Amino acid sequence: MTVLATHVGQSGARVKSRADGFHVELLSDWKQAVARWCDIDPPTPFQQPQWYDAWYDAFAGADGVEPLIAMITDAATGEQAALLPLVRRRQNGLAIVEFADLDLTDYNAPLWGAAAPRDAAAARRMWRDLKSALRRMNGGADLIRLRKVPAMMGDKPYPLALLDDAGPCSLNGNIVTVGEDYDAWRFTLEKTVRKELERSWRVFTREASAGFSIVADNDEALRILSTTEIQQGTRMRSLGLNFILNNDTCAAFYRNLVRDGVGNGYALVSALTVGDEVVATLLGIRQGSRYVMIRISNAGDKWSNCSPGRLVIERTMAALHAEGIREFDFSIGNYAYKRRFGVVPQPLVDLSAALSWRGWPLALRDRAARELRKHPEIEARLRRALGKPLSSEEN
Repeated sequence: MTVLATHVGQSGARVKSRADGFHVELLSDWKQAVARWCDIDPPTPFQQPQWYDAWYDAFAGADGVEPLIAMITDAATGEQAALLPLVRRRQNGLAIVEFADLDLTDYNAPLWGAAAPRDAAAARRMWRDLKSALRRMNGGADLIRLRKVPAMMGDKPYPLALLDDAGPCSLNGNIVTVGEDYDAWRFTLEKTVRKELERSWRVFTREASAGFSIVADNDEALRILSTTEIQQGTRMRSLGLNFILNNDTCAAFYRNLVRDGVGNGYALVSALTVGDEVVATLLGIRQGSRYVMIRISNAGDKWSNCSPGRLVIERTMAALHAEGIREFDFSIGNYAYKRRFGVVPQPLVDLSAALSWRGWPLALRDRAARELRKHPEIEARLRRALGKPLSSEEN
């Protein structure tokens, strides 16, 4: 049985577990935790420490959000197994443990160590000991809910996806893999898409001062980000949608990310400009040969004749391909413009479990939703019967 020895967040706050299981140590300081992690090999660009540096710096002081990092090691050998960047937050009176996300982290996952679970039995033991530690920490918790977790790690199931509490996520990733010949890839696109991109570039470059760039200067990158905020905010208001990315905390996160990430190439800001006017922007993050798009904007109707959103994507892809990027991740959200680029859907999973009797209703509701997603035809009929849209896709 797992026993919490000291208060969560204190250095050395360790949870002891059975010898055939895992030690779970709970910390409140992300930088302290990641500094102790031996081999950082992020499974996606979102697990780069810089992402969480920016995230925890922005959200650590937010009302109702408490940083909670779980460092898990093999109980017998002491080898590192997993580092989970989590938070505990209050929602409708319940204490919920979840990834450091709040709808900003598109793919959630631990950093894995040498003792990471290799099969379902080991994954269940780690899950058991993590839940036990969370139940016994000061203040406890009612539910653990982990969303948008990759289903596969290379050609093998992701350890968390092996758990009985895991099931299909309503969202998926969208990836385009480009070989060594970028032009050859462009010719795999539908002819109408390819011709439209060529026409858009011709129309755009009729402007004498039109240009495309990936911004290297920090101050200029922050200026472009400010334009992104304005353009996205205007677009969302015109659609009557609730837009959270420009609230003070979210805006601080993105500014942290750009300010600290442009110089080392982790955060990439690209833009179409005509003189001093910013026509379209794209913000993404890079890890090795993989690039993920996370925010896009354009100046609206004035430039609609050159499809600036799609154009800034294609120009960014071409420029980054020349720098060695081969995997272009359009992230979550199954929008029509992504399909035009030939994305391949990547499955994600959700998992949740009750940590107290108060968490059982939510855990059961989560399980029912996951089970329903295994039967998309039934889910579609149910949505139609309830008058709900079948997806969040945009034309």
